[in-house]
Order: sequence, then structure tokens, then C-alpha cells
Amino acid sequence: MDIIDKLQQVFVELNSTNTHILDEIYTTDMKFEDPAHVVEGLDNFKKYIKNLYQNVTSCTFNFTKIEPFSGGAVLEWDMLISHPKLNKGIIFTVSGVSVVRYQDKIYSHRDYFDLGDMLYERLPLLGGVIRFIKRNLGK
Repeated sequence: MDIIDKLQQVFVELNSTNTHILDEIYTTDMKFEDPAHVVEGLDNFKKYIKNLYQNVTSCTFNFTKIEPFSGGAVLEWDMLISHPKLNKGIIFTVSGVSVVRYQDKIYSHRDYFDLGDMLYERLPLLGGVIRFIKRNLGK
């Protein structure tokens, strides 16, 4: 099993109680970035994931496309997530892309997704305002 297969398996299995499985795929000095965070070091990444997963009701990933390149890969995915304070607790989907770079293990992982789609548009009052603005941008 190569590192990208392992990455997919880890993120399918990952939850707040088993962050130790991240040791299988990441270097200790890895760096993770997404639209809201920059996390340096595997121990800090495990704390970030543990906190993230403790606050969600469910979170699963469906990987839809993988494009390897020399020393890395681009992975397209859909995250199905449920959070008690977002979208009235109902599961919703956020699509995104991860760019990972690796040698034996992953040392750089950057996620790209629409933070507004994931967060701002799902908040009770702010969501309606954001959706209104987006609908009217092209008019």
C-alpha cells in the first residue's frame, strides 16, 4: 500500500480517539494548512484533529480523484460533515482539494476548500446574509 492509499484509509477511519494513526503517514515535523489554520508538527496536528473531531457529530471523506506528481499528489474529496452549530446539525457536503508532498511520509499537507460554504453560510444569521450577497454578485 502506498502513502496515498494509506492517507485515504487513515482519513476514512480517523476520529477523536485514534489520532495515533496519523503517525503512519506523517513526519514529526510536518506542516498542515487549510483556509483557517496553519499547524506545524505532528503532535500539534493530532491535537488540532482531536479538537476538531470532538466538536463534530460526524465527519467522513469520499476521495473522488487522485492526481500524483513527482513527490506528491493532488486529491479531490467531498467531506460529509455534521456539526451541532452548523446547518441545524444536518449533514452537509463540502468539496475540496488536498495537495500533499512526501518522501517516505507526508511532510506537507495543504487543504483548499470554500470556508464560506463550510462555515459562514451554515451559521443561522450570517448564512442568510452571505447567501444573499453571493446570489446578487453577478447581477
